[in-house]
This record gives sequence, structure tokens and C-alpha cells, in this order.
Amino acid sequence: MEPITQVEQNAAIQVVDLTKIYPPNFRAVDDVNFSVQEGEIFGLLGPNGAGKTTIIKMIMGLTRTTSGSIKICGIDALGSPTKARQMMGYVPQAISADGDLTGYENLLIFSKLFHVSKKDRDERIARALQQMGLVDRANDLVKHYSGGMMRRLEIAEAVVSRPRVLFLDEPSIGLDPSSKRQVWENIKNLNKEFNMTVIITTHDMSEADELCSRIVIMNEGKFVASGTSRELKKSVGGDMVTVKLGGSFDSALLLAEIGKVVRNAGGIVDILTNSGEEAIPRIVEFFESQGSNVEAISLNKPSLDDVFLKYAKVRIEEAESLSQTRQTRRSFMRHGG
Repeated sequence: MEPITQVEQNAAIQVVDLTKIYPPNFRAVDDVNFSVQEGEIFGLLGPNGAGKTTIIKMIMGLTRTTSGSIKICGIDALGSPTKARQMMGYVPQAISADGDLTGYENLLIFSKLFHVSKKDRDERIARALQQMGLVDRANDLVKHYSGGMMRRLEIAEAVVSRPRVLFLDEPSIGLDPSSKRQVWENIKNLNKEFNMTVIITTHDMSEADELCSRIVIMNEGKFVASGTSRELKKSVGGDMVTVKLGGSFDSALLLAEIGKVVRNAGGIVDILTNSGEEAIPRIVEFFESQGSNVEAISLNKPSLDDVFLKYAKVRIEEAESLSQTRQTRRSFMRHGG
């Protein structure tokens, strides 16, 4: 697993020692460092309140930094925020499309706001509608769109100016599984077609797994781990093979030949091994040689939730609950309760 402080040269995004402190002394983002390469889909994974959105807003110039530096495609985002913003597109969590306008009208407004030339405007809008699968609904009022269609329209709004870097804050939040899958395919197609650098914030493990070439896991404003999904899962310690067994066996011999027994109770044996697929035939053969009957066998691979548990010492759902409690307490204190 790569170091989480690594900063690479010639990156689309370079963030060094970035910190955001809210009064009186709440560190929403605590001295984070990362780089995102051109054409990469990069994920910030963590519970609500971990600091993911705050990082995006600082990079976009929507929230002031307390300290640190940010470069977008080589541009100092703090020293030249307007120039840096011209490189970026942003889709926030909250619905931003105007429901009383059509999809086409929303895109027309965005193309003008982002100074898309008049000669390119119609082609860009038509292409964005096609990319997001909204051509047939372009002239319908957005308030009649489904949640998934609204989300796809908002991504179309962000990409009509062809940004080099696209920020998606919880891109599939609140969507049903079918709509979520469609949004994911749209994101992958944009990345592939335009070599667009995409930064996603999410607390959805499956979303990070599906989309991101690299992932940083955040908790309480800090980076706790980073790497590819495969690297992160491997760092948990291997695959777990669970065997329902009739009979006894020599656990020391199994450890020497196959893997570590982490549980042996009630006829259920859990074995930690580097490669479950390779180990299963050997495990069955081992128990048969011991005179034990294998009644059932299953393989469980580490998930990103297991990774989060290892490095944050809490499951992501529990971390969200703790974060919500802290936010409620801070709000209570600010209002003199």
C-alpha cells in the first residue's frame, strides 16, 4: 500500500499539508496530502462528516483554507482561484438543477455561465444530453425527472464546459440501484472519452470499488489509508475460508500447510489464507486426510468496510453516527443551548 503522504509531480491535482480549522478548534481537515494524476478516477471514501466535502470546497475555492497549498493542472488554486476554477467542474450533493426549466434550458444557462462559445454551444449541449442518456427528455421540465435523471442532468451541466477536472460529491446518493448503476456507467464513459480527471467523495463502499482507480479512506478529518481497492483489501490480511466440519483435525498442521485458523467452534472453522480460490481444494484435501467430513465450505473476501474497520477502528456506519452526534453538539454549543 502506497504512503498517504505521497505527492507526485505533474499531477492534475496536488494538495500539500491542507488543513481547515473551524472555531474554536475543530479540525475538519487535518494536514492532508495527496496527488491525483490526469485521467484518474480518485475516491475520497469516508462517513458523512469525515471532511471529504470540505476538501472539495477548499480546492474549488468555495471555502477558505486554514493552511496548505493546492495546485490544479499546475495552477496555484489559492493564488489564482479564477484561473484554477476554469479547469474544474463540480456537482454538489444537493440538487442544483432548476426544476421549472427544461433539461435543455438548464444546460444552455450553464454553457453561458462557463463561457462556452456560441458556435460550440449547441454541439456541446447535444453531446452532453447524449452522453447522459437524456436526449428524449431534453424538452421536458426537470421537475418531472426522476432522481437519477436529475443527477445525470447535473453531471451534464458540469461537463458542458469540458473541464479537465470534475468533482462529484456523493454522485449517487439517494438513488435506487438501477439509477445508481446508470450514473456509474456515465461517469466511466466521460472519464474514458475525454481522459477527464474525476474526484469522487462517497461513503458508499460499492461506489468506490466500482469507479475508483485509487482510494483514500478518511475519518475525522484525517487520511487513514490509501491505495487501489485491491491493495487496501489485501492489507486486511487475506481471504477467509469458512468450513462446516464433521470431525477433528490438527490445527498446527493446517497452519503449516495452508493458513491460520482464526476460529474453531461448534463445527465451524474459519481459516485466513492469502488466496481463497487456491486454498479451497487444498483445505478439502487436508480435512479428508484427517478423516474429517467437509459438510460445507464458503469463501469471503475482504471488503472496503473491513479496510475501514482496520484503519479507523470503527465500521463506517458507526463512524457516521459518531460524526452526527459531534455535529449536533457543536450546533447546540454555537446556539448557546
